Amino acid sequence: MKPNPVHRLPAQLEAAVQSLKLAAREATERTVESLGLAALSATHAFQRDGLLEAQFELNRKSAVFALNFNDAFDERVMREVGPRNAGAPTPAPTALTSWDALSLVDDREVEAQISAERFGMEIAHACEWELRELNAYIGSLLGYSGSEQERNPLRPELVGHAMLHGVEAVSDRAEIRQVLVTEMGRSLGTLLRITYARIVDELRGAGVQPLGLSVRQTGPRSTGSGASSFGAPSRSGVPEEEASGYGTARASRHGGMQGAGQASAFDSRYGARRSVSGAPFGPSGGTPLGQVDPQLMSLIRRLAYTDAGAATGGYDETAGGWPEPAGRAGGAALPNLIRAHREELRQASTGSLDHMVIDVIGSLFDQILSDPKVPPQMARQIARLQLPVLRAALGDPSFFSSRRHPVRRFINRIASLGVAFEDYGEEGAKRFLAKVRALVQEVVEGDFDQIELYEQKLVALESFVAEQARSEVQARGPAAELLSAKEDEQQLRQLYAQRLEGELKGLAAPAFVRDFISRIWSQVLLRAEQRAGAGSELLQRMKRAGRELFMSVQPKATPAQRKQFLAELPKLMQELTEGMNLIGWPEAERRAFFGRLMPAHAETLKAPGLQPLEINLMARQVESLLERPLPSRQELESARASLPVLTEEVAAPSFSAEEARAVGLMDEAAVDWNGQVDIDLSLDASEAAEAREARDSASRPAAPGLPAASDSAEPTEGAGLADSVQIGFAYRMHLEGQWQKVRLAHVSAGRNFFVFTHGSKQRQTVSLTRRMLLRLCETGRLRAFESAYLLERATARARRQLAAASSGAPAGH
Repeated sequence: MKPNPVHRLPAQLEAAVQSLKLAAREATERTVESLGLAALSATHAFQRDGLLEAQFELNRKSAVFALNFNDAFDERVMREVGPRNAGAPTPAPTALTSWDALSLVDDREVEAQISAERFGMEIAHACEWELRELNAYIGSLLGYSGSEQERNPLRPELVGHAMLHGVEAVSDRAEIRQVLVTEMGRSLGTLLRITYARIVDELRGAGVQPLGLSVRQTGPRSTGSGASSFGAPSRSGVPEEEASGYGTARASRHGGMQGAGQASAFDSRYGARRSVSGAPFGPSGGTPLGQVDPQLMSLIRRLAYTDAGAATGGYDETAGGWPEPAGRAGGAALPNLIRAHREELRQASTGSLDHMVIDVIGSLFDQILSDPKVPPQMARQIARLQLPVLRAALGDPSFFSSRRHPVRRFINRIASLGVAFEDYGEEGAKRFLAKVRALVQEVVEGDFDQIELYEQKLVALESFVAEQARSEVQARGPAAELLSAKEDEQQLRQLYAQRLEGELKGLAAPAFVRDFISRIWSQVLLRAEQRAGAGSELLQRMKRAGRELFMSVQPKATPAQRKQFLAELPKLMQELTEGMNLIGWPEAERRAFFGRLMPAHAETLKAPGLQPLEINLMARQVESLLERPLPSRQELESARASLPVLTEEVAAPSFSAEEARAVGLMDEAAVDWNGQVDIDLSLDASEAAEAREARDSASRPAAPGLPAASDSAEPTEGAGLADSVQIGFAYRMHLEGQWQKVRLAHVSAGRNFFVFTHGSKQRQTVSLTRRMLLRLCETGRLRAFESAYLLERATARARRQLAAASSGAPAGH
């Protein structure tokens, strides 16, 4: 019987699995705290005792929970990722199951499966957008297509199953399990949304491209649901057989021969057009942005088509086809189409909520089109998205409640990426503008009532920006390649240190000696191999020195052993010093190490010695682990997921003076960390007030009756900004005593190095290590260029304007 093959997960998926395991561990700590707080507020002694017992059991067996959670989760992930009887034919869905294939299932297993599915449904509802993005990336990573995209091995249902498995190992009492499942589910649920978003960012940073849109073949709709192939509703909810009469109806309603001509052109273009994914206009496999009144949807499409035709027919960007926005070049403001057609839109809609949404979106675009931070070229493109945005807001309440809504993100990304360019006359800015114009045109002419369209265009925009930034960095020199090599060198040190630490853990020796060999001497061995080769005499001497160091702190049993140790000690100290010089270990740390080593050596001469057999076995074990081949770059690729997180990095990479100049590396010693940072004078009083308003009212609705944003805004300053910086975005950096506008152009695969560019004519490069980036953010020397994303700024200003109007005060008050 052949054993089942062992399937190795891709490195990116292993990292994602590790992130979910860390989230479960953090959820355990939060649950212990929440159980204690719940016990303090309990009103009944019986309830309080139950909470305290659950807290005690979980705190005592947190390691057991983590171990069982990890095992169960790994098993489920491998089951999902592994092949599913590839050699056997797939049974037909309607085939009858043989009685021999039936087996009894324990009630507890059924209850656990139901609980896991319930947990998955609750989390999936709260993480809808994050999971939608994650499914696309995981599908691309694992090569899934079609219905196989549902096999996401990281979906909440599998996390819930692992959580229940871990809870079962904590206690065998049903009442304690119930308490733990409830509290653990609540804690883990709040963390999964953040974790899924972080995994998506990591996959995007690793260069994984999500799956694009595809045609989903569907059969005719069942008549049992009230629709059939004849008279099936179209994308706008209108029966296909009625579409032919829409032109005349619109022409008679909206007036005269001109309206009829526009309507006829609209019908001839959209009556038989096909969607972006290739599916015919009508029912498709896409996900609609909610339901909208058919008459209103028809009007929105006609207005969008008319606007798209005006933009492509007589619009010339270089000739200034659109007037400049007010306050930018003294010209008139960009037209607000929602304001211009407000009465038509309100007449075509039914219900006061639709009327309020129309007015709110109109007010938002008043603020968006007059935003001083948005370049005029980008404002023109965003202006063309007014009607698609209105369609999304009318049908999908999550447009207001989720900052990660694809439509919101698409608008915000266009604005934020456009702000980063200093001069739109340069070649890079022209290419970016052309890409944005093409994507906007595809949205306006495409099925803009489908979520997938915006997700696709968002991915295309971010991919273009990443590729453009990569090309610009490579054109300026070898900074990206050099930093990538330094990152690989650093991660090799991490991998080797992690390996030695695990192998030395079970051997008797002072902790500081084991730590020195795993953290420091591992770097010496890697440097010796890099300089002289794998079989060099230098590397062999350094390996022997590591072995002798470990054996030097073992007790000496006989006078002969003590004499031999004292005779060989000078040579050992000489080789240790040579190795420290090889990696440039700081003098202060050397003195501290030798200050602990000398008393340890003195203690070995007094302590009772080990048996000769024990000494020989230990020496052979240490020698064998040091003689093993050092990790290679091929081994590194498959082990990146198990490396320490960035905040626990083993050692910062070293740069020569020439390398530091080549990449523009910022030296920590060159920054006056004790000095006070002047305020940014480019941030005027009104913008600062707007930033405070956007931050303070982040959870307030855009208008009464509309849902408020339930997710937190991305940080614009402080330590949290270090984890949120994105390629192509603009930031403020305090350089050489003054504030500079910089643009993030490159992030290494492991997010250990970051390359910024600044300057309009002579582009200069500034490279930061992860540690340096974090320190700049923590001390307020690096901030986001925008106080908030475009839609958040517009919402804050519109809300302030509404409050001023209701109170009778001036709008600018």
